[in-house]
Amino acid sequence: MSQLAAYSTSTGEAFQFWILGSVALIGALCTVFMKRAVHSALCLAATMIVLAIFYLANGAYFLGIVQIVVYTGAIMMLFLFVVMLVGVSAADSLKETIKGQRWLALVCGLGFGILLIAGIGNASITQFTGLTTANANGNVEGLAALIFTKYVFAFEITGALLITAAVGAMVLTHRERTERAKTQRELAEERVREGKHLPPLPAPGVYARHNAVDIAGLLPDGTPSELTVNQTLRARGQIRDVSAEAIDDLKALEQRSEDRLERTRPEEASK
Repeated sequence: MSQLAAYSTSTGEAFQFWILGSVALIGALCTVFMKRAVHSALCLAATMIVLAIFYLANGAYFLGIVQIVVYTGAIMMLFLFVVMLVGVSAADSLKETIKGQRWLALVCGLGFGILLIAGIGNASITQFTGLTTANANGNVEGLAALIFTKYVFAFEITGALLITAAVGAMVLTHRERTERAKTQRELAEERVREGKHLPPLPAPGVYARHNAVDIAGLLPDGTPSELTVNQTLRARGQIRDVSAEAIDDLKALEQRSEDRLERTRPEEASK
């Protein structure tokens, strides 16, 4: 009976697979085709959550919890926060920095597809052990026995590949300084020779009523100053212009001052 249950699929399992599988597939496609990196990261996080549900539904409780806590909760959120802080957008250059990387990615994808088909075929022609037998001593013990006995070489090779990828990422992102760093005195002398803005740039904000970095400061004539906001914010179009509001407030303040002066002048004349 248990052997027959291992080969059969209930209606609930089939319904769960087709619904969650469709969600995971849509999330994977959105990860690839989304224009903004933040949206791609969110779609990838949704796909990882669906994979965790698959693990839990198949009795792999340890893998399901690790998938949620480590991959979705830690790594993906770290990617998401880094992308949001750095500000990667669709305007970034898509030009290849490494020649032949698209062909290499195509070959790797083809190899992964062959491995996936081989794994599915192997699972189709062999007999299933069943969840009850696999988790007889507990899911963690069963997983550890497979990793450190039958699949120990594959586990070690995977660990070596991950370490190599981490070291490669550090090497590719590291930039050696090819020239001596300029001192503050040299930078000041260079600004004087080139006739650049010598004093510090004015701070953002409007007459000390706003201290946000996306609000340009106003000049004495009421026009916004171009030097008070970051050029990155200006390129993204994330600058708020409150010059008209500030000028209206100044006009109202001047009108109130004139009205007060007009009220005080008759009183002084009567005295």
